Amino acid sequence: MLGDDEDIFDSVTWESPAAPATDVGGPSAHIGPGYRQSTSESDEGRGPHDPKWGGYLITSVKDPVKELAETKDAYVSYLVSAKASLVVVSTSTGCLNLLQTNLPMFSTPNPSSRRRFQDFVFLRDHLAKDFPACVVPPLPDKHRLEYVTGDRFSPEFMERRRLDLHRFLQRLARHPTLQRSTLLRAFFESTEWHVHMHQHVAHPPGPESSTGMIDTISDTLLNAFSRVRKPDERFLTMRESVDKFEEGIAISERLWSRVRNRTNVSEAERDGGTVPAEDLTGDYHDLAVAVQGLGFLESGITDPLNHFSNTLLEFSALLRHTTHTTSDPFLVHLHSLLTYSHANRAVLKLRDQKQMDFEELSDYLSGVTSERDRLAAVISGHAGSTGLGLGAYLKDRVDALRGADDDRSRVEKMRKLDGKIKELQDAVTTAHETSDAFSDEVLCEQTVFQYSKDAEMKEMFGNLADGQIEFYKAAMEEWERIIPIIQRIRVDV
Repeated sequence: MLGDDEDIFDSVTWESPAAPATDVGGPSAHIGPGYRQSTSESDEGRGPHDPKWGGYLITSVKDPVKELAETKDAYVSYLVSAKASLVVVSTSTGCLNLLQTNLPMFSTPNPSSRRRFQDFVFLRDHLAKDFPACVVPPLPDKHRLEYVTGDRFSPEFMERRRLDLHRFLQRLARHPTLQRSTLLRAFFESTEWHVHMHQHVAHPPGPESSTGMIDTISDTLLNAFSRVRKPDERFLTMRESVDKFEEGIAISERLWSRVRNRTNVSEAERDGGTVPAEDLTGDYHDLAVAVQGLGFLESGITDPLNHFSNTLLEFSALLRHTTHTTSDPFLVHLHSLLTYSHANRAVLKLRDQKQMDFEELSDYLSGVTSERDRLAAVISGHAGSTGLGLGAYLKDRVDALRGADDDRSRVEKMRKLDGKIKELQDAVTTAHETSDAFSDEVLCEQTVFQYSKDAEMKEMFGNLADGQIEFYKAAMEEWERIIPIIQRIRVDV
């Protein structure tokens, strides 16, 4: 069972001040305008916004199975499993220390369940709602073409989908907050997952939403063309870094796609008649046929030429195999990393929105306060000394023409403005606290995202290098076997 001191989170709220983050899975002492990730300024080598990982969550997605195969409601289920692990820390002396994990303990040592794609969609959507300051990784596209043609049940499609979902859970497992969420834990071990889904929808975490002053003013004043008036240099640098990273990934994806298409034509391109002029695997196959034809003409060296033709065929097959096992997964991972970065960009944009909430509310408060001061100056008979200028004078004249210049109406209006000022002051204070807390959380989140990005790029380029090494080793073996056969050809002078 879960202990009282475990950090398990249901959600984080950023909408109201001093609202406790509720937790149905265990106690939680985190309150305020949003949960802040565990940070420490005292740990050696750790910055004030560096998150702390208490342990590792090892996840996997495997064994895709077609359920209800002969019905119109057929779908694919996947076996998902999880295991909490210890933290391995490398010290300055080169020793490894094993620390006890504080990840939530499951009811079984290695929980596992079968889940379909819709379950992953539910998990992703509700994690994004419950933890808006976290970079929740995206899911793979639905691949509408496969759904139309029925190919979504082909082994190739199911394996590609499995790898995408496996990567999605790996990204959640690397996140120090998301890996502890009660929803993720239920995803792995709940035997009544669909009941849990309905309960999560019927009872969303956090306080009930209300149309308060901050929500009303924000919806009215903010639009797509708004800009942060006092940008923070730290987040400008982050945005610039994201732009450059996405540009580099997009260029790499485009260039490697070109290399891939020059090496091997996909079946879709071949069937669709869009075969490019350059196709190395096809060229090597055609060359093998041509060499075999020469063997029939040259009776004295038919056998060596046939062996050489077979080597060309093997080399062509190696190219095709490397494309499917190395190049294609590399391209898929590149694109997945690009969409992951888009999710990070969305969090940075949401942080800007929180700051704009505060700035716009502050401006609105300033305008209401100025209007209240103008009315007070008119009532006291010192309108000319308020320094409000021609605009205030013209407004006084308009009020006079409308018959709204009597002191009684001004006093009543001042009373209403005083109430609005008090409400706005509370809203501005809330918006400021929310903006600051959200900014602190985003700073932590960028460290988490950078860690995850580095880990994925290490894995991605490592797999590419391993695939290329395997290809060239196998190619060398093929060509080395043909050399003695070629050398046995007798040349009489």
